Amino acid sequence: MTQAFDIVIVGAGMVGSALATGLGQSGFTVALIDQAEPAQFQEGRAPDIRVSAISAGSERYLDQLGVWSAINAMRATRYTRLAVWDETRHPLSNLLPRKLADVTFDARNLSASHLGHIVENSVTQRALWDAASSQPTVSVFPGRTLTALENDATSARVTLDNGDTLESRLVVGADGAGSVVRNLAGIGVSRNQYQQQAMVISARYQGPVEDITWQGFFPTGPRAFLPLHSAGNGESWASLVWYDSPEVLARLKALPDDQLLQEIAMAFPPELPPLTHIEAKASFPIARQHAKHYVNQRVVLVGDAAHTINPLAGQGVNLGFQDAQCLQTQLREARRAGSDLADAQWLATYENQRRPANRRMMMAMDLFYHLFSNETPPLHLLRNLGLGAAKAMPFARNQVARYAMGIDDELPPLARQIAQRLPGLRHL
Repeated sequence: MTQAFDIVIVGAGMVGSALATGLGQSGFTVALIDQAEPAQFQEGRAPDIRVSAISAGSERYLDQLGVWSAINAMRATRYTRLAVWDETRHPLSNLLPRKLADVTFDARNLSASHLGHIVENSVTQRALWDAASSQPTVSVFPGRTLTALENDATSARVTLDNGDTLESRLVVGADGAGSVVRNLAGIGVSRNQYQQQAMVISARYQGPVEDITWQGFFPTGPRAFLPLHSAGNGESWASLVWYDSPEVLARLKALPDDQLLQEIAMAFPPELPPLTHIEAKASFPIARQHAKHYVNQRVVLVGDAAHTINPLAGQGVNLGFQDAQCLQTQLREARRAGSDLADAQWLATYENQRRPANRRMMMAMDLFYHLFSNETPPLHLLRNLGLGAAKAMPFARNQVARYAMGIDDELPPLARQIAQRLPGLRHL
C-alpha cells in the first residue's frame, strides 16, 4: 500500500515529534514513524534515568507548540542557579580556598525568573507524541522501521518493514546519532570518540528539592548534580553524572548499591546532599559527530541525526529544538512562496543558519572538555584565570549566559566575534 504526504519524519523522539507537531499545526500532511510509542506517564513511578536540561529558549518553543503545560502537568523541575568550579588539586591546594574561581549563574542577575528546567526525556517525548498525534494532518506509525529510501528530483519514497510505501515531497531524518535515514541518503559524518564515558545515576537524597544544578570539574571529567522532583517523606530525586574512563565506570556499575553510595560520597564534591537510595544507573560512550551535509535532494537531517556534542553542558536537545524550529520556519516560507518543499533555496537557508550555530557550540564544548579534563599545570592556570575572569566580569558573563540559556536570541557582539574566530571550526 502507498500513501502520500507532504513530509515524512523518521524518528519520533523529542526533536522529531516537536517538528511533526509544528508542521501539523501549520497544515502540512505529515507521517511520523518510530519503532515504538513512548510509554504512558505514571505519576508514582521513579524518574526516567535519561533527563535533559531544557533551556528557557526551548521552553518558549514548546509553549508555542502547546506542550509545555502538559510537560509541567507531569514532571519538570525548575532551577534558578547553575554553578561550575575546578576540583583539580595543585601545589597550593592546601593553602587556598577549595573553590578559588567558582562561577555561579543566577537567574536574578539575568533578569529572568529561572534558567531552565530539568525534565525526564520520557515526559517530554510523551507530551510531544500526544501533541503530534492529536493533529488532524499528522499520521503516526508506531512500531515501524525504515527498510528503504528513494530520493530523487521529483519525490521521495520510504519503505517500511511491513512493506508499506510512503511518498512525500521531503523526508526528515530525526532518528538519532545512528540515523538510518542519513545512511540510506549517503550522507557521511565526521566523528570524534572521547576517551571518557558518562555514567548517569538516578538517586534519592535527604532534603527538599534544590534550585541549583552544578558541575565540579576533575581531571577525569566533570561530576554533576541535576535536581529532580520531590520523592516525599523529606526526600527528593536527583540525577547524577560521573565522567570517567570506561574501566572505572565498569567497576562502579558492578558495585552493590550500598558500596556505590559510598564511592559517590567520597568522589563527589561536598556540595552533594546526602544520598539515601540508588534507583538506576547506566553508562554510555560520548562522541562528537557532525554530518557532512544536512541536506541531500529531498532528505534533510535534524537533531542528533545531524550532530551530537559532548553532553557536559546539556545542550544537545536544545540544539535539536532549534533545528526543528528553523526548519519549520523555512518550510512555511517555501509553501507561502509556492515553492517545492525541497527547493534548494529554503533547505540551504536552513543548513546555512543551523550548521554554523551547531558547529560553534560543538567547538565550545570541545574546548571546555579539553581545557578541564587534564592536570597540565599551564592549562590548570589558564582555566582558573578564565573562571576568575568570568567571576570578575559579571556583565559580560551574564550576557553570554542569557544567550546560552535561550533568554536572548543572539550572542553579544564581542562574544560573537570571538566565537567566529574559534580555531578548527572548518573541520567540524
